[in-house]
Amino acid sequence: MPVPEPRTASATPVLEARAVTKRFPLHGPGQHGKEVHALEETSLALHEGRITALVGESGSGKSTLARLLALAHPPTDGEIRLDGAAVQQARTARGRRAYHRQVQMVFQDPFSSLSPVHRVRYILGRPLQLHGHASGRAQLDAQIAQLLERVNLTPADQYIDKFPHELSGGQRQRVAIARALAARPKVLLGDEPVSMLDVSIRLDILNLLNRLRDDEGLAILYITHDIASARYFADEIKVLYAGQLVESGPGDAVVERPLHPYTRLLLESAPDPDRGGLLDEPDVVDDAETLGEPPSLVDPPTGCRFHPRCPLARPVCATAFPARTHVEGGQWVHCWSYDEEHYA
Repeated sequence: MPVPEPRTASATPVLEARAVTKRFPLHGPGQHGKEVHALEETSLALHEGRITALVGESGSGKSTLARLLALAHPPTDGEIRLDGAAVQQARTARGRRAYHRQVQMVFQDPFSSLSPVHRVRYILGRPLQLHGHASGRAQLDAQIAQLLERVNLTPADQYIDKFPHELSGGQRQRVAIARALAARPKVLLGDEPVSMLDVSIRLDILNLLNRLRDDEGLAILYITHDIASARYFADEIKVLYAGQLVESGPGDAVVERPLHPYTRLLLESAPDPDRGGLLDEPDVVDDAETLGEPPSLVDPPTGCRFHPRCPLARPVCATAFPARTHVEGGQWVHCWSYDEEHYA
Protein backbone atom coordinates (compact mmCIF):
# COMPACT_ATOMS: atom_id res chain seq x y z
CA MET A 1 0.00 0.00 0.00
CA PRO A 2 1.51 3.38 -0.92
CA VAL A 3 2.19 5.92 1.78
CA PRO A 4 -0.78 8.35 1.80
CA GLU A 5 -0.23 11.90 0.66
CA PRO A 6 -0.57 14.45 3.48
CA ARG A 7 -4.06 15.94 3.73
CA THR A 8 -4.77 19.30 5.25
CA ALA A 9 -7.16 19.14 8.20
CA SER A 10 -10.28 21.29 8.02
CA ALA A 11 -10.56 24.08 10.58
CA THR A 12 -13.42 22.53 12.59
CA PRO A 13 -13.16 18.83 13.49
CA VAL A 14 -16.14 16.65 12.67
CA LEU A 15 -15.75 14.88 16.01
CA GLU A 16 -13.57 15.88 18.92
CA ALA A 17 -12.69 14.77 22.44
CA ARG A 18 -11.58 17.67 24.58
CA ALA A 19 -9.58 16.94 27.73
CA VAL A 20 -11.62 13.80 28.45
CA THR A 21 -10.81 11.50 31.34
CA LYS A 22 -12.41 8.21 32.35
CA ARG A 23 -12.55 6.42 35.69
CA PHE A 24 -14.33 3.11 36.22
CA PRO A 25 -15.24 2.43 39.88
CA LEU A 26 -14.57 -1.08 41.12
CA HIS A 27 -17.13 -3.12 43.02
CA GLY A 28 -16.84 -6.11 45.27
CA PRO A 29 -15.10 -7.11 48.52
CA GLY A 30 -12.08 -4.95 49.27
CA GLN A 31 -12.68 -2.71 46.25
CA HIS A 32 -14.51 0.15 47.95
CA GLY A 33 -13.23 3.51 46.75
CA LYS A 34 -10.94 2.02 44.12
CA GLU A 35 -11.09 3.05 40.48
CA VAL A 36 -9.56 2.05 37.17
CA HIS A 37 -7.78 5.14 35.85
CA ALA A 38 -8.48 4.18 32.26
CA LEU A 39 -7.87 7.51 30.56
CA GLU A 40 -6.08 10.65 31.66
CA GLU A 41 -6.79 14.08 30.21
CA THR A 42 -6.85 13.34 26.48
CA SER A 43 -7.76 15.39 23.43
CA LEU A 44 -8.27 14.04 19.92
CA ALA A 45 -9.81 15.58 16.80
CA LEU A 46 -11.15 13.76 13.73
CA HIS A 47 -11.36 15.74 10.48
CA GLU A 48 -13.28 15.19 7.27
CA GLY A 49 -11.40 13.07 4.75
CA ARG A 50 -8.61 12.10 7.16
CA ILE A 51 -7.63 8.92 9.00
CA THR A 52 -6.24 9.15 12.52
CA ALA A 53 -4.57 6.04 13.93
CA LEU A 54 -4.61 5.51 17.70
CA VAL A 55 -1.83 3.10 18.58
CA GLY A 56 -0.90 1.30 21.80
CA GLU A 57 -0.73 -2.02 23.62
CA SER A 58 -3.78 -3.85 24.91
CA GLY A 59 -5.10 -2.04 27.98
CA SER A 60 -3.70 1.33 26.94
CA GLY A 61 -7.16 2.97 26.78
CA LYS A 62 -7.71 2.95 23.01
CA SER A 63 -11.11 1.26 23.10
CA THR A 64 -12.16 3.35 26.09
CA LEU A 65 -11.56 6.53 24.09
CA ALA A 66 -13.47 5.12 21.12
CA ARG A 67 -16.41 4.25 23.35
CA LEU A 68 -16.44 7.75 24.79
CA LEU A 69 -16.61 9.10 21.24
CA ALA A 70 -19.44 6.65 20.50
CA LEU A 71 -21.29 7.77 23.69
CA ALA A 72 -21.19 4.22 25.01
CA HIS A 73 -19.72 5.68 28.23
CA PRO A 74 -19.94 9.23 29.57
CA PRO A 75 -16.57 10.88 30.22
CA THR A 76 -15.67 11.42 33.85
CA ASP A 77 -14.46 14.86 32.86
CA GLY A 78 -14.06 16.81 29.62
CA GLU A 79 -16.44 16.89 26.69
CA ILE A 80 -17.25 15.40 23.29
CA ARG A 81 -17.97 17.84 20.45
CA LEU A 82 -19.69 17.08 17.13
CA ASP A 83 -19.32 19.68 14.36
CA GLY A 84 -18.00 22.11 16.95
CA ALA A 85 -20.94 21.80 19.36
CA ALA A 86 -20.74 20.11 22.75
CA VAL A 87 -22.62 16.81 22.90
CA GLN A 88 -24.64 15.90 25.96
CA GLN A 89 -24.93 12.23 26.83
CA ALA A 90 -27.97 11.07 24.86
CA ARG A 91 -30.66 9.99 27.32
CA THR A 92 -33.39 9.02 24.86
CA ALA A 93 -33.56 6.60 21.95
CA ARG A 94 -34.21 9.53 19.61
CA GLY A 95 -31.17 11.40 20.89
CA ARG A 96 -28.89 8.36 20.55
CA ARG A 97 -30.23 7.68 17.06
CA ALA A 98 -29.55 11.26 15.96
CA TYR A 99 -25.97 11.05 17.22
CA HIS A 100 -25.32 7.63 15.70
CA ARG A 101 -26.63 8.85 12.37
CA GLN A 102 -23.38 10.86 12.34
CA VAL A 103 -21.01 8.58 14.25
CA GLN A 104 -20.77 4.83 13.68
CA MET A 105 -18.47 2.18 15.12
CA VAL A 106 -16.98 -0.93 13.49
CA PHE A 107 -16.04 -3.52 16.09
CA GLN A 108 -13.04 -5.80 16.28
CA ASP A 109 -14.83 -9.14 16.09
CA PRO A 110 -16.98 -9.71 12.98
CA PHE A 111 -17.91 -13.13 14.37
CA SER A 112 -19.88 -11.66 17.28
CA SER A 113 -20.86 -8.18 16.04
CA LEU A 114 -23.42 -9.58 13.55
CA SER A 115 -26.56 -11.35 14.73
CA PRO A 116 -26.32 -15.04 13.73
CA VAL A 117 -30.12 -15.35 13.39
CA HIS A 118 -30.59 -12.68 10.71
CA ARG A 119 -29.70 -12.63 7.04
CA VAL A 120 -27.60 -9.88 5.46
CA ARG A 121 -30.81 -8.38 4.03
CA TYR A 122 -32.11 -7.69 7.55
CA ILE A 123 -28.73 -6.67 9.01
CA LEU A 124 -28.37 -3.89 6.42
CA GLY A 125 -32.04 -3.11 5.97
CA ARG A 126 -32.77 -2.43 9.62
CA PRO A 127 -30.45 0.62 10.00
CA LEU A 128 -31.67 2.00 6.67
CA GLN A 129 -35.21 1.92 8.02
CA LEU A 130 -34.30 3.18 11.51
CA HIS A 131 -32.54 6.23 10.11
CA GLY A 132 -35.25 6.95 7.55
CA HIS A 133 -33.14 6.32 4.46
CA ALA A 134 -35.41 3.80 2.76
CA SER A 135 -39.09 2.86 2.60
CA GLY A 136 -40.78 0.11 0.64
CA ARG A 137 -39.31 -3.23 -0.36
CA ALA A 138 -37.99 -2.15 -3.76
CA GLN A 139 -36.17 0.91 -2.45
CA LEU A 140 -34.83 -1.03 0.52
CA ASP A 141 -33.43 -3.84 -1.64
CA ALA A 142 -31.86 -1.34 -4.04
CA GLN A 143 -30.06 0.46 -1.22
CA ILE A 144 -28.93 -2.81 0.37
CA ALA A 145 -27.44 -3.81 -2.99
CA GLN A 146 -25.67 -0.44 -3.19
CA LEU A 147 -24.20 -0.92 0.28
CA LEU A 148 -22.89 -4.36 -0.66
CA GLU A 149 -21.33 -2.94 -3.79
CA ARG A 150 -19.67 -0.14 -1.79
CA VAL A 151 -17.87 -2.73 0.33
CA ASN A 152 -16.97 -4.89 -2.68
CA LEU A 153 -19.41 -7.74 -2.00
CA THR A 154 -20.52 -8.30 -5.58
CA PRO A 155 -22.68 -9.43 -7.16
CA ALA A 156 -24.97 -8.40 -4.32
CA ASP A 157 -27.53 -11.15 -4.92
CA GLN A 158 -24.94 -13.73 -3.89
CA TYR A 159 -24.73 -12.25 -0.38
CA ILE A 160 -28.02 -10.55 0.42
CA ASP A 161 -29.80 -13.68 1.68
CA LYS A 162 -26.87 -15.31 3.46
CA PHE A 163 -26.52 -15.72 7.22
CA PRO A 164 -23.27 -14.50 8.82
CA HIS A 165 -22.03 -18.06 9.40
CA GLU A 166 -22.15 -18.60 5.64
CA LEU A 167 -19.60 -15.83 5.09
CA SER A 168 -15.85 -15.71 5.60
CA GLY A 169 -14.33 -13.48 8.29
CA GLY A 170 -13.39 -10.84 5.73
CA GLN A 171 -16.87 -10.90 4.19
CA ARG A 172 -18.45 -10.55 7.63
CA GLN A 173 -16.32 -7.52 8.40
CA ARG A 174 -17.34 -5.97 5.07
CA VAL A 175 -20.99 -6.50 6.05
CA ALA A 176 -20.24 -4.85 9.41
CA ILE A 177 -18.73 -1.85 7.60
CA ALA A 178 -21.74 -1.74 5.24
CA ARG A 179 -24.05 -1.73 8.27
CA ALA A 180 -22.18 1.27 9.66
CA LEU A 181 -22.40 3.03 6.29
CA ALA A 182 -26.16 2.45 6.16
CA ALA A 183 -26.62 5.32 8.65
CA ARG A 184 -24.73 7.63 6.23
CA PRO A 185 -22.34 8.81 8.95
CA LYS A 186 -19.64 11.45 8.88
CA VAL A 187 -17.37 9.46 11.21
CA LEU A 188 -16.30 5.81 11.39
CA LEU A 189 -14.68 4.54 14.60
CA GLY A 190 -12.76 1.35 13.79
CA ASP A 191 -11.83 -0.56 16.96
CA GLU A 192 -9.05 -2.84 15.66
CA PRO A 193 -11.22 -3.74 12.65
CA VAL A 194 -8.65 -6.06 11.04
CA SER A 195 -6.92 -7.68 14.01
CA MET A 196 -9.07 -10.85 13.96
CA LEU A 197 -8.82 -11.36 10.21
CA ASP A 198 -6.33 -13.45 8.28
CA VAL A 199 -3.26 -11.51 7.21
CA SER A 200 -4.19 -12.00 3.56
CA ILE A 201 -7.54 -10.24 4.16
CA ARG A 202 -6.33 -7.30 6.25
CA LEU A 203 -4.93 -5.29 3.35
CA ASP A 204 -8.23 -5.56 1.47
CA ILE A 205 -10.17 -4.14 4.42
CA LEU A 206 -7.64 -1.35 4.94
CA ASN A 207 -7.83 -0.48 1.25
CA LEU A 208 -11.61 -0.37 1.54
CA LEU A 209 -11.45 2.07 4.47
CA ASN A 210 -8.86 4.11 2.58
CA ARG A 211 -11.22 4.37 -0.40
CA LEU A 212 -14.13 5.41 1.83
CA ARG A 213 -11.94 8.19 3.22
CA ASP A 214 -10.91 9.36 -0.26
CA ASP A 215 -14.18 8.97 -2.14
CA GLU A 216 -16.70 9.90 0.55
CA GLY A 217 -14.73 12.21 2.83
CA LEU A 218 -15.30 10.15 5.97
CA ALA A 219 -13.40 10.99 9.13
CA ILE A 220 -11.98 7.69 10.39
CA LEU A 221 -10.44 6.69 13.71
CA TYR A 222 -8.35 3.55 13.21
CA ILE A 223 -7.47 1.82 16.48
CA THR A 224 -4.62 -0.66 16.29
CA HIS A 225 -1.67 -2.11 18.17
CA ASP A 226 0.24 -2.45 14.87
CA ILE A 227 2.03 0.85 14.34
CA ALA A 228 3.72 -0.46 11.17
CA SER A 229 0.40 -0.86 9.35
CA ALA A 230 -0.75 2.54 10.58
CA ARG A 231 2.17 4.14 8.78
CA TYR A 232 0.83 3.12 5.37
CA PHE A 233 -2.77 3.91 6.15
CA ALA A 234 -3.15 6.92 8.44
CA ASP A 235 -2.65 10.63 7.89
CA GLU A 236 -1.83 11.02 11.58
CA ILE A 237 -0.64 8.63 14.30
CA LYS A 238 -1.29 9.17 18.00
CA VAL A 239 0.44 6.93 20.56
CA LEU A 240 -1.39 6.09 23.80
CA TYR A 241 0.26 4.43 26.79
CA ALA A 242 -1.63 3.46 29.95
CA GLY A 243 -4.21 6.17 29.41
CA GLN A 244 -1.74 8.94 28.52
CA LEU A 245 -1.12 10.30 25.02
CA VAL A 246 2.66 10.43 24.65
CA GLU A 247 3.29 11.27 20.98
CA SER A 248 1.52 12.45 17.84
CA GLY A 249 2.40 13.47 14.32
CA PRO A 250 2.06 12.69 10.61
CA GLY A 251 2.12 8.93 10.08
CA ASP A 252 5.36 8.78 8.16
CA ALA A 253 7.14 11.15 10.54
CA VAL A 254 6.23 9.20 13.68
CA VAL A 255 7.60 5.98 12.16
CA GLU A 256 10.71 7.50 10.60
CA ARG A 257 11.58 9.67 13.61
CA PRO A 258 9.87 8.40 16.77
CA LEU A 259 10.43 10.75 19.67
CA HIS A 260 9.12 8.82 22.67
CA PRO A 261 10.85 5.67 23.97
CA TYR A 262 7.49 3.87 24.03
CA THR A 263 6.88 4.65 20.36
CA ARG A 264 10.31 3.23 19.62
CA LEU A 265 9.42 0.10 21.57
CA LEU A 266 6.21 -0.35 19.55
CA LEU A 267 8.13 0.01 16.30
CA GLU A 268 10.74 -2.52 17.36
CA SER A 269 8.00 -5.02 18.20
CA ALA A 270 6.44 -4.57 14.74
CA PRO A 271 9.38 -4.93 12.32
CA ASP A 272 9.18 -2.98 9.08
CA PRO A 273 11.51 -3.89 6.20
CA ASP A 274 11.66 -0.22 5.20
CA ARG A 275 13.02 0.78 8.62
CA GLY A 276 16.22 -0.18 10.34
CA GLY A 277 16.60 -1.07 14.00
CA LEU A 278 15.66 1.58 16.54
CA LEU A 279 15.90 0.18 20.01
CA ASP A 280 19.37 -1.25 19.57
CA GLU A 281 20.80 2.26 19.39
CA PRO A 282 23.15 3.18 22.25
CA ASP A 283 21.48 4.50 25.39
CA VAL A 284 17.99 3.75 24.14
CA VAL A 285 17.17 0.11 24.91
CA ASP A 286 19.92 -2.41 25.52
CA ASP A 287 18.19 -4.90 27.81
CA ALA A 288 14.73 -6.32 27.07
CA GLU A 289 14.31 -7.26 30.72
CA THR A 290 14.18 -3.59 31.69
CA LEU A 291 10.97 -3.14 29.69
CA GLY A 292 8.79 -5.07 32.12
CA GLU A 293 4.99 -5.16 31.88
CA PRO A 294 2.33 -2.46 31.48
CA PRO A 295 1.24 -1.02 34.85
CA SER A 296 -1.96 -1.63 36.74
CA LEU A 297 -4.41 1.18 36.09
CA VAL A 298 -6.01 0.67 39.50
CA ASP A 299 -2.83 2.00 41.10
CA PRO A 300 -0.94 3.56 38.18
CA PRO A 301 2.57 5.00 38.46
CA THR A 302 2.83 8.70 39.18
CA GLY A 303 4.25 11.13 36.66
CA CYS A 304 4.86 9.57 33.27
CA ARG A 305 3.32 6.11 33.46
CA PHE A 306 6.00 4.67 31.19
CA HIS A 307 8.85 5.51 33.57
CA PRO A 308 9.04 2.08 35.32
CA ARG A 309 9.77 0.49 31.92
CA CYS A 310 11.75 3.32 30.36
CA PRO A 311 15.54 2.99 29.98
CA LEU A 312 15.80 6.79 29.74
CA ALA A 313 13.86 7.51 32.95
CA ARG A 314 15.04 10.27 35.27
CA PRO A 315 13.86 11.03 38.83
CA VAL A 316 11.54 13.75 37.52
CA CYS A 317 9.70 11.19 35.36
CA ALA A 318 8.21 9.62 38.51
CA THR A 319 6.94 12.90 39.91
CA ALA A 320 5.38 14.86 37.03
CA PHE A 321 4.00 14.25 33.55
CA PRO A 322 6.12 16.23 31.06
CA ALA A 323 4.77 19.15 29.09
CA ARG A 324 4.24 18.84 25.36
CA THR A 325 7.26 19.54 23.15
CA HIS A 326 6.51 20.48 19.54
CA VAL A 327 8.96 19.82 16.73
CA GLU A 328 9.05 20.76 13.08
CA GLY A 329 6.57 19.03 10.80
CA GLY A 330 3.59 18.87 13.16
CA GLN A 331 5.04 16.27 15.53
CA TRP A 332 4.90 16.52 19.33
CA VAL A 333 5.94 14.43 22.33
CA HIS A 334 5.52 14.26 26.12
CA CYS A 335 8.93 13.13 27.40
CA TRP A 336 11.39 14.56 29.94
CA SER A 337 14.26 12.91 28.07
CA TYR A 338 13.45 14.51 24.74
CA ASP A 339 16.55 16.02 23.23
CA GLU A 340 16.25 17.61 19.79
CA GLU A 341 19.86 16.89 18.87
CA HIS A 342 19.63 13.22 19.88
CA TYR A 343 16.50 12.57 17.80
CA ALA A 344 17.33 14.76 14.80
